[in-house]
Amino acid sequence: MQKILIIRFSSIGDLVLTSPIVRALKQQGGYCIHYLVKKKFKNAIENNPYIDQLFYLEDSNTKSDLTQQKYDIVVDLQNNLKSLKIRRGLAKKTLVVNKENIKKLLLVRTGIDLLKGEHIVGRYFKTVKEIGIKDDGKGLDFFIPEDFKITSFKIPIDLSQPYLAWVIGASYTKKMLPLNHIVEVCKGISLPILLLGGPMDRSNGDDIIASSNAANLYNLCGELSLEESSYVLKQSSIVLSNDTGLMHIAAAFQKKIISFWGCTKPSLGMSPFMANEHSAMLLSDTNKAPCSKLGNRCKSSKNGCIKDLSTNRIISNVNNLLQR
Repeated sequence: MQKILIIRFSSIGDLVLTSPIVRALKQQGGYCIHYLVKKKFKNAIENNPYIDQLFYLEDSNTKSDLTQQKYDIVVDLQNNLKSLKIRRGLAKKTLVVNKENIKKLLLVRTGIDLLKGEHIVGRYFKTVKEIGIKDDGKGLDFFIPEDFKITSFKIPIDLSQPYLAWVIGASYTKKMLPLNHIVEVCKGISLPILLLGGPMDRSNGDDIIASSNAANLYNLCGELSLEESSYVLKQSSIVLSNDTGLMHIAAAFQKKIISFWGCTKPSLGMSPFMANEHSAMLLSDTNKAPCSKLGNRCKSSKNGCIKDLSTNRIISNVNNLLQR
């Protein structure tokens, strides 16, 4: 059996977006698959049954351990200076993703779109095309162990009944729907709403609940593990989310997703991949092109153009999806 090393360091969403490649390499090529990742993000892929062994970037002996594996192929889906240093001399063949950074820069700076709607998953499959690996059309994977049980006291509602999951955080503020928008939308929804995010989103969740004065809101930010948050997403009726990692996990479950886009845009190739067909991507009309590649800068406002999304539009989309 030939042995492959996949390199992708971070983050949660980016790792989940590599899952179709992992599955295809295992099922189509029969490879033994090793994966190099940052330890803090291992929970995004550690339950993937197609991965035979994980290695961690931070471990002191990582390079020597990888050298001893004598890989047949290295697939570098990170493609930066750090991954270049690591992959040198590890395998007979090295395949490196083209991140299309020049085209991304042109799109951000001028609005000229040479990416033509190509998703990052498509770029990943171009990387492995020469070894005969093709997209199987099955979308993303995120695995929750079969024996997983969520701690009941953490969840204030019956997850077998209809509810909404709302991912309120993001890596940058200008990718986050403003809190006052979330408050106004929540006031127009009668179903229970579970707010999801990390510990840094906890205070925002508290503010949303205090401002809305609604009995149907529950702040779970910082209270759940990634597996627990993912389970809440999987059981939900609809997922509302900024452009962030949990959005991609929801896509792996083929959930109906309402995603919010301001300073980043789906045109960069990071939209929910093969989510439920009824999903909606709500874009700010202020800037048609992305303001920045990461969403850390806005062209139109210091507060971010995502604030220009209409709350009535969001509520309308929620009501529409609840009927489908």
